[in-house]
Amino acid sequence: MSQGKLISHIPHEQETTTSPGGSLENGAFKPERPNLETAPVVLKLDSVSKRFASYSSSFHRFCHWMGLPVRPAAAIEVIQKTSFEVRRGEAVALIGQNGAGKSTLLKLITGTMKPTTGRIDHVPSVSAILELGLGFNPEFTGRENVVHSGGMMGHSPAELQAIMPGIETFAEIGTFFDKPLRTYSSGMQARLAFSLATAVQPEILIVDEVLSVGDAYFQHKSFARIREFRDKGCTIFLVTHSLGDVRELCDRVLLLDKGAIARDGEPDEVIDYYNVLITEKQNALLSVEQRRDKQGWSVTRSGDFRAVVREITLLSASTGAEIATARAGERVILRTEVEVHEGVEKLVLGLMIRNRTGHVVWGTNTWHTHQVIDNVKAGERVTFVYEFDCNLGPDSYSISPALVSSNTHLDDNYEWVDNLFVFDVVNTTKDFFIGTTLLDGAFTIERAQVK
Repeated sequence: MSQGKLISHIPHEQETTTSPGGSLENGAFKPERPNLETAPVVLKLDSVSKRFASYSSSFHRFCHWMGLPVRPAAAIEVIQKTSFEVRRGEAVALIGQNGAGKSTLLKLITGTMKPTTGRIDHVPSVSAILELGLGFNPEFTGRENVVHSGGMMGHSPAELQAIMPGIETFAEIGTFFDKPLRTYSSGMQARLAFSLATAVQPEILIVDEVLSVGDAYFQHKSFARIREFRDKGCTIFLVTHSLGDVRELCDRVLLLDKGAIARDGEPDEVIDYYNVLITEKQNALLSVEQRRDKQGWSVTRSGDFRAVVREITLLSASTGAEIATARAGERVILRTEVEVHEGVEKLVLGLMIRNRTGHVVWGTNTWHTHQVIDNVKAGERVTFVYEFDCNLGPDSYSISPALVSSNTHLDDNYEWVDNLFVFDVVNTTKDFFIGTTLLDGAFTIERAQVK
């Protein structure tokens, strides 16, 4: 079926309305976002499939185009009966390995490709950045490409004239704005494409990996604009391999595998499952378990379980007592007890600390610290002790242990448990600060009389 439009279109006045409310989080003001549970649906896919067929001759393909009953020589179904809904104001990430069908699915959503079966409905205002320079003419200048591509996006000449200064300012490509696109670097093309696509806030913004080409400064600037749009009620559909960006920006993650949605849920839960999926492709003997603990953390356990973590405890270095809450700057001891069920040639422990948003605060393993244990026998117990200053900001943190044989879990994954141990950090002795890191520093102030 052809692509349709949602009947319940959101009035234009609501697109730029922001809530006056908000809250303080770690000392920073966080705008109040729309209630996602009651927000209207702006994108809906119903049993969407996309099949690419090949024919034994050009004549047979021509017959197929004319509607004659000619069977293809072969057919590949890239997208398989995919259904999901996205609501106004949601930030959704689409992740998956190369070849999973992510780009094809985006092209179906944006209408540059039609589904073989199924239906796609969305609100009219959609802005997409799918490929660098898509729709741009290499002989046109940046300004001319904005006029040309902006017109195809539905902007009137008067509107383009009004937003042109903002596009030029945000892109920050200087005199190149009036030079041919063929003289641009890939990063400059990304700047121009993103600046045009986000010059006017759409109802749905789709971004496909294009920001990975730009420099670090522009990536930060672009994600700041994406967050601003999200907080104002714009629906974000992000395709990226940067899982850190997904954890920070998105409310929900769709995992696409072999053309089908393998997981649909909260970022931590889906990303942790994705990491397991990558490992499973290397080792078919792995098993995986997922659950939620009492505090709401997603706990994902995978491996062949030749060696397992029996217990993790956090101790005060000064008293030796077991603690669940550490003070910022306090010296603490982390004990990890491992039991070996089957003999392994090499044993490596990896530890990762994340905050409640999934941001990785710190991580390392005993491969990198040159402390690999060789020839560990079945029945042995190994205790790893790590002592450190808890220079973390007030928050809840999780510890994810991994037992492997090298510097990666792709070779041997004995056990990997995301968010196995959770502890809190409070600030009772240090000056007020925000963020996840307590810096060991101090101000010095000098004053001088200016003559």
